[in-house]
Amino acid sequence: MKVTKRSILAFSAIAVTSALALAGCASSTPSSDDKGGDDAAFSGQITVWVDADRADVMKDAAKEFTDDTGVKVSLVQKEFGEIRDQFVQQAPTGKGPDVVVGAHDWLGILVDNGVVAPVELGDRSDEFQQIALDAFSYDGQLYGVPYAIENIGLMRNTDLVSEAPTDFADMVAKGKAAGTDYAFLVGLDPEQADPYHLYPFQTSFGAPVFGQNSDGSYNADDLQIGNDGGKEFAAWLGEQGKAGILNTNITGDLAKENFLAGKSPFFLTGPWNAPAATEKGLNIAIDPIPSAGGEDAQPFAGVQGFFLSAESKNKLAANEFLLNYVGSEKVQTALYEVGGRAPALTAAFDAAVKNDPITAGFGEVGANAVPMPSIPEMGAVWQFWGVTETALINGKGGDPAALWDKMTADVQGAISK
Repeated sequence: MKVTKRSILAFSAIAVTSALALAGCASSTPSSDDKGGDDAAFSGQITVWVDADRADVMKDAAKEFTDDTGVKVSLVQKEFGEIRDQFVQQAPTGKGPDVVVGAHDWLGILVDNGVVAPVELGDRSDEFQQIALDAFSYDGQLYGVPYAIENIGLMRNTDLVSEAPTDFADMVAKGKAAGTDYAFLVGLDPEQADPYHLYPFQTSFGAPVFGQNSDGSYNADDLQIGNDGGKEFAAWLGEQGKAGILNTNITGDLAKENFLAGKSPFFLTGPWNAPAATEKGLNIAIDPIPSAGGEDAQPFAGVQGFFLSAESKNKLAANEFLLNYVGSEKVQTALYEVGGRAPALTAAFDAAVKNDPITAGFGEVGANAVPMPSIPEMGAVWQFWGVTETALINGKGGDPAALWDKMTADVQGAISK
């Protein structure tokens, strides 16, 4: 995108002032780059950590940013799975990046470690999808600029079943009527099942993990997973395991392989498996996830974006790069084209779904999704949750309600430590 330096300064002055104030001036002393003045405002260099999937797009954005502002951008490529921990370790030393790519569920750890600074979008906040802003917010502050949203949906082979199911029972009935090997497929782990993929069925019983505050943030003191709906979900898992609908021996790879081979009309998965289905020649549609418990089946939404380091020595330029380049329709569209994830910027999202029914389908399901909790207490949940789901599906551990109660007590104990 081309922007004038005057427009850049007008917008960035608001953003960086807010960011510095909200950061409580906890970062290092601003360099001369941060001290104002048209000529001094954009100079020097910023460092951006990015992974291989997004490197080419960011390289183009960095070049344009440098051409427009004179600020050099050093792109450092990292493995996505290693970025969070390396950032937490290196930022306090002053040797970390100014901007870093990441996922919203890292936020609790990043904020607790004081390595990210708030970002103020100003009037541009209306240009982003609300769930993306909610996911990138913590204690009422926005940290970073989101660029993509992803969630699971029900992938349907339209040559095997022509209509979307009305609920879970209807899906199973349609799946059996199709005469395939499996009525429905979802990848599960033999030891940890898959709380992420099974979560929409759990929420359809009215059993979220945590309650939410009035502003939409998660309340770690309100553990909801053990409520009556949770116990109904626990009994339901046992029933589906006994019926062979849920099978912990069918991993994610096997579920994908069987769906691509036409052995089931339904596959609960995300946009990352859509290219393989279309390349295989399957005609697919993305349907809402059918309710098993009577309430809305709400999947988790994952949001990815770019964070601003609290230790950046060139926050003004880093903010500008985030807001007017990463946050531009051009860059968000380019990132969508290489990654297949729905853009967080509404204009880019609308353009993406216009001629892409698969992205549109996942987007419609995502409108009913809830952000995956980014609070640190979420880390105490996963292991107990997955192990319990596996036991329930396999009919082990005794009474489902008692097993779910034990899981809840274990989670509460881990949170309280």
